[in-house]
Amino acid sequence: MSITTHFRSRMLFHHLCHGAPSLAAARAAKSLASSSIRRRGLSSTVLKRRAPRQNHNQHNHNNNSPRIPAYIWIVAGGSTALVGYGYYSGLDTVPLTQRSRWLATNIPWEQKLGQQEYAQLKQQFGTQVLPPTHRASVTVQRVGQRLAKASQEFFQCFPPKQKEDLYKAQIVQRPYTYTVVRSDTANAFVLPGNHVFVLTGLFQYVHNEDDLAAVLAHELSHNMARHAGERVSSQFLIQLVAQITLFLDPSGALLMLVLPATQLLRELPHSRLHETEADQMGLYLMAMACFHPRAAPRVFANMEHDHSGDNAATRQLLCDP
Repeated sequence: MSITTHFRSRMLFHHLCHGAPSLAAARAAKSLASSSIRRRGLSSTVLKRRAPRQNHNQHNHNNNSPRIPAYIWIVAGGSTALVGYGYYSGLDTVPLTQRSRWLATNIPWEQKLGQQEYAQLKQQFGTQVLPPTHRASVTVQRVGQRLAKASQEFFQCFPPKQKEDLYKAQIVQRPYTYTVVRSDTANAFVLPGNHVFVLTGLFQYVHNEDDLAAVLAHELSHNMARHAGERVSSQFLIQLVAQITLFLDPSGALLMLVLPATQLLRELPHSRLHETEADQMGLYLMAMACFHPRAAPRVFANMEHDHSGDNAATRQLLCDP
């Protein structure tokens, strides 16, 4: 408080206590109020001048806060884009059923793998492979060619929603090979690349060309639906999950729980789904090739009867080795 203000305050107190004229007291009070107002105005001006400095210090503090490096954003964005591209490029649909699935493989890779397996099996079977002029080989070749020709019509009627041109160029228009092997085992299977194997033990259940067409149409349907590539993709996902679980739990206890769960929740249902799709597509192929579709349930019923109703053993006929 300044000397002038102090003097005026004392003067006002003196007049009030000793009964001074009211005019002098009023003047003193007015002067004191004016001085107080000027002090408050000066204080608010100083605060306003100091405020920008405080805001500037706060702004500098925010600028000094830790920031994520640019290379982390680049890596994260690139990884997300790569995963998105891989997922989108792997999308595929099954002919006829139009079931959507994700495949980690492409058709050329599958066919290259099938070609390698085909050469190995030919060498493994050796002299057990029947010559092309054998009666069984001629019959299998004749029935198989009719079904392969019908597959072209099949793809025209039931094309997949995605990659239709690839299916036609690399599967439908590719010629099939039919290899008949002398064996007591009742089995038939197909390899990617349009390679069909028939073991002569199958003929104890096949009594005419309609019966044979039922089995071959089922196998061709597996190939047309790319079920082998889907199984490879499923194994790839299982291996990826296994690596992640080992990273989270190096002891392997979590892995021992995850692997049986994947087999139960994914592998077994997909195996049954593949067989159902091959059955459906096979019936269409038989009809388009002018074979009687009713032969299919008859052949499969005979095999189920001989295996005491064991459906899993029956389906061994229709699975890849």
